Amino acid sequence: MRSEGRIFQRGAVFWIAYYVRGKEFREAGGKTEREATKKLRTRLAEKHGDRFVGPEQERVTVADLLDSFALDLGRRGAKALKSHLSHVKPVRQFFGSDRAVDVTTKRLEAFIAAEETRPGKKKKSPASINREMAALRGAFNLARKQGQISRIPYFPMLREDDARQGFFEKEEFEKVAEALPLAVAEVARFAYLSGWRKGEILSLTWENVDRAAGEVRIATSKNGHGRMLPLTGALADLIERRWEAREYQTPAKITAISPHVFHERGVPVGDFRKAWASACETAEVSGRLFHDLRRTAVRNMIRAGVPQTVAMSISGHRTVSMFNRYNITSNEDKREALIRTEAHLAAIPAEGNVTAIGGHGQNTDISTSGNGKG
Repeated sequence: MRSEGRIFQRGAVFWIAYYVRGKEFREAGGKTEREATKKLRTRLAEKHGDRFVGPEQERVTVADLLDSFALDLGRRGAKALKSHLSHVKPVRQFFGSDRAVDVTTKRLEAFIAAEETRPGKKKKSPASINREMAALRGAFNLARKQGQISRIPYFPMLREDDARQGFFEKEEFEKVAEALPLAVAEVARFAYLSGWRKGEILSLTWENVDRAAGEVRIATSKNGHGRMLPLTGALADLIERRWEAREYQTPAKITAISPHVFHERGVPVGDFRKAWASACETAEVSGRLFHDLRRTAVRNMIRAGVPQTVAMSISGHRTVSMFNRYNITSNEDKREALIRTEAHLAAIPAEGNVTAIGGHGQNTDISTSGNGKG
């Protein structure tokens, strides 16, 4: 062991020293030489078995990772911070002060089982549990990038059989929009055309709108990245309507100008879940979500032949996997695809078609494969 590590005493504590990839590590080994020898043997076994993480990583807790991840989201101005803090509450409660190196796949499966059962509480959906797991996984991924940890366990995820896949056909959307209060209907139309998130739309002020350039710009979005939306056609008309609706009367009968693009008598459009549910019921599409407009916008762009990368830049999706979850194919899409395929096949001449032309008791075979010769 002398060639790979050593034991030395400082005061009443025996210390160990060893090298890993040319770097020396020192740490307390115990109160006796025997304890220090045992710990040194363990470290050397970890080193040769490629399981070494080091004393610094061993001190990092799950709470440390979650704090660092929340700090990073806040630094980037990501609007996902609020939802992240909500998702990690049960994670913090379960893992407490557990060390990050002790979080194994088996431990993660135990967390999932605890969230699925929840004695005396409402059962959580697979989607909710997956969001909690995703928040923890994000914290681990960031910690590895920052050098806090060197390994990440496998994160099991639940199958979301109840994954929401709603979308609106044009006629359905128009019926819902007609049943909504005017300001809320304009919010819905903006979402239907752009695919933007509700929070991004409701937070728009006229500082975000450049009418001369025909653009709407936001500095940050859910994932902390800025975005620009060109204003053309129906979107441009919508913004002009909102510009004309800036003025409102205060309770004191004073004319004022609202800084918010979407407002009702100067107050920003807020929670409209009841109005939305009522409009959907009136339009006979009960159960639809406002978020379904985002899915619908993505699908409409793809149907219109918009390249995927361009559609992603408009809707604000950063990953192809998430974008594909929104690019939903309906039965009508499939039916139209089969009709087009059949029409394409019917237009192709069958190979080897032969026309027999008789003359003086002889038959001459002439191919009609489209060579233009007779």
